[in-house]
Amino acid sequence: MSIRDEIEARLRAEFAPDALRVEDESDQHIGHAGHDGRGESHFNVHIRATAFADMTRVAQHRAVHKALGDIVPRIHALALDIGA
Repeated sequence: MSIRDEIEARLRAEFAPDALRVEDESDQHIGHAGHDGRGESHFNVHIRATAFADMTRVAQHRAVHKALGDIVPRIHALALDIGA
């Protein structure tokens, strides 16, 4: 399973989002720090779920990082666009 698919599966399982888009933007970072040529290093996540409604922005980010667990150390960059 690709890292992108792992991210999507974990976020769906944890938050049952109304909208979820996980984009692998690794190709946009060729030659930059953290891109080792293999890809799957830079991701952009757009997620909307009612679970985030009463959370601060920091709490939302912490919740996503917790849900992703061991994936976070395996990638270089994770951009998050979170909302309720």
